Amino acid sequence: MTPSRINRLALTHFRSYRAASVSVQADMVALVGANGAGKTNCLEAISFFAPGRGLRRATLEDVADNQGDGSWAISAEIEGALGLATFGTGIEPPRNDAATARRCRIDREPVGSAAAFGDHIRMVWLTPAMDGLFMGAASERRRFFDRLVLAIDSEHSSRVSALERSLRSRNRLLEVRNFDDHWCDAIERETAELAVAVAASRGQTAVKLAAMLRQRGQASAFPSAEIALDGWMENALLTEPALAVEDRYRALLRDNRARDAAAGRTLDGPHLTDLHVIYAPKSMPARDASTGEQKALLIGLILAHATLVAETTGIVPMLLLDEIVAHLDPGRRTALFAELGTLGAQVWLTGADPAAFAELRELGEIFDVEGGRISARR
Repeated sequence: MTPSRINRLALTHFRSYRAASVSVQADMVALVGANGAGKTNCLEAISFFAPGRGLRRATLEDVADNQGDGSWAISAEIEGALGLATFGTGIEPPRNDAATARRCRIDREPVGSAAAFGDHIRMVWLTPAMDGLFMGAASERRRFFDRLVLAIDSEHSSRVSALERSLRSRNRLLEVRNFDDHWCDAIERETAELAVAVAASRGQTAVKLAAMLRQRGQASAFPSAEIALDGWMENALLTEPALAVEDRYRALLRDNRARDAAAGRTLDGPHLTDLHVIYAPKSMPARDASTGEQKALLIGLILAHATLVAETTGIVPMLLLDEIVAHLDPGRRTALFAELGTLGAQVWLTGADPAAFAELRELGEIFDVEGGRISARR
């Protein structure tokens, strides 16, 4: 398997960094600094080499520093599945007469989107914003799971976006009192096709991840989970032909036009799917577990997923773990570093307390982040 590694990273006018660079030799990389120093900003920059909007889901304009002209750029020397390559992405200074467009390059040659980076590397991340995942809205769990699918299927995000656009088109058409049935038929045909494609990717990933979680069992210091998707389409596709499920959903959309028109939205489909997670050691819903148990469960889920990505794609994903050790006791922290070491992945971690990364001095590199600079700890 091929690991995804960054050898050198350079940031220009990105968030708190006017101009910064860091060269890395190890697979375990810790960024240490005070709150607000820019540690998460660095991880966010790396996350822009994955499809989507990065780990904060920010707009392109929001990540530019407030001292520049509105442009920003990230470049990196990457070792991945296709060998050594130079990645670049960013935006030009915004103009009043043109929409902001993100540019992506590999070895200085333009590529269509960040999805092209997926041929070289894969990426998985965990941030403090995910700590409330099991207590939050279904939409957050759905978005979280779609990110897990995306690490395996780099086209998944574009299909999810296309489905959302198709659903919006249908909703707008249904707002018209005397809408055209032929137009509606056409939109619903497209919607059903996209819905099945999205649901199939989710369902396949859920089955594989559930098996990986069972396989890890007691071998991990982090608790195992049982997962299932609460969506009729994802589950139907596990046993029924895709065309049959597509026909059923298209008929459902047609029959529910009046209901959906009254509601102002489509009331059935994979855009409403939820992720159910069970805390396996106690056989209880994850939402009922303690805060510490939920955190440990989430870490175990991410570790299992990283292993699945490697086995499925042949590319060991890069892990971005933001403030992950802050609430772990020393024993769990040692166990985490040990499990990360066995993955064969490059791992970027952040934290405010240098003592939390003392064990990494023999395993990796520690960098201080301060004043828009990243420097090796002496």
